[in-house]
Amino acid sequence: MTELSKARRAAVTALLAAGLALVTAQAAHADLAAHADTSGHADTSAQGAAPAQGDPEPVPAADLARAHSAVQDPTVLDKVGHFFARKGVPPTRQLTIGAAEEAKAAQDEAPRLAGDTVPVYTLDAGFVAGTPGAPVAKVEFTASKVVAADGQTASVWTVRQGDAWRVVNIASGGDESDYAAKAADGGGTAFREPQVNAWYVLRDGRVLPLDDEARRSVGAGGVSLAAYQKLVHQRYGDKLPGSTYDREGRGGGYRLDAAAEAGPGAAAQAAPQAAADHDSAIPAVTAAAALGATALAAAGVGAGAVLRRKRAIR
Repeated sequence: MTELSKARRAAVTALLAAGLALVTAQAAHADLAAHADTSGHADTSAQGAAPAQGDPEPVPAADLARAHSAVQDPTVLDKVGHFFARKGVPPTRQLTIGAAEEAKAAQDEAPRLAGDTVPVYTLDAGFVAGTPGAPVAKVEFTASKVVAADGQTASVWTVRQGDAWRVVNIASGGDESDYAAKAADGGGTAFREPQVNAWYVLRDGRVLPLDDEARRSVGAGGVSLAAYQKLVHQRYGDKLPGSTYDREGRGGGYRLDAAAEAGPGAAAQAAPQAAADHDSAIPAVTAAAALGATALAAAGVGAGAVLRRKRAIR
């Protein structure tokens, strides 16, 4: 695991746009998924042929362009500048510099977008349950990589709300864009299993690892899509909505035991965050919980909340 990954998981600050409560992210996510899935009404220029079995649904290029434009808003870039100026320190904690110095540092960071806005996919509850035809993952939000003058990077997350795109999160590093690019280079789609903080690529009917957590989950050579479905069903099938686990309100990360770290055939232990509604992709509010996010008061950020993302329980 790289030092950047450790720092990212140890102290990542999330910015919710003013007036956007966390619960609204679920509705916004459902809107995004519905927009991508509706034929005849959405721009399908990014879709091409129908997805192969298990493949996530592509997001229309026009939607990605609108999300990209939302991040280019001067107000958003100013917030990202302050994020860089604070070096990841949440707004609820005092800095050794004053507000004027912070404002100047934010301006000096001159944040700029780098690369394309990408869709971010998360393990789908329907796939976990074994629903026929369910994709391995569904789009949860879009991410845009922003770079500072001093080399810092951040991932700005956006979701669709009606006809508008809203920024809901700023996270240090650029995992979302970096893994998407790595997957696309070989002709595949990146997706995340948040319960174990693992990134994979679905390519030619196989689920292949993109990070250390994924290698511990499925092995260095990956597994077939069918084998991966059995694996996640074993892990989370009894913890879906409506299950005893769900009704008891249990949650947290998911621990892979020593045997499981060697490959996908071993048993897993502890409790993952419950997967989401079968009728849509896992909503943003669930993903935040799976990441171990804790709501904090947002000082100087507007009416939203600030989240700190922690590494999944090991």
